[in-house]
Amino acid sequence: MHAATGPTAPPTRRAALRTVFTAAVVAATAAALAPVLRARRPVQTVTPAPLAEETYRGRHIAIGRTAIRIDGRPLHVMRRADGSYLSGVNHFESFATPIELARAAVDELGTAQLALAAGAPHHG
Repeated sequence: MHAATGPTAPPTRRAALRTVFTAAVVAATAAALAPVLRARRPVQTVTPAPLAEETYRGRHIAIGRTAIRIDGRPLHVMRRADGSYLSGVNHFESFATPIELARAAVDELGTAQLALAAGAPHHG
């Protein structure tokens, strides 16, 4: 019997390599499974309440911090350097406030709906 195989013997190179390999396998497995486990958790999103809401000419306008929606569909809005707003529906006219912009878009749209897909043709 070897003296180096007892419980107080220092680890052999093979034992050290086995430990390192095992740790690497565990880390790789955890990294591979993390996206799967995250995907299984229910996503809890909080939709902030609109800053302003109104019905204008029978259309629902909702103005949030980052978006304007008409009947639930996003209106593409751009802020100009002077602080005014313009949209994809009214690209040649600026408006002082988002609500003025949304009302003008409703006027321009008439009974048409905003497109859902980005890059869709503009109404007008």
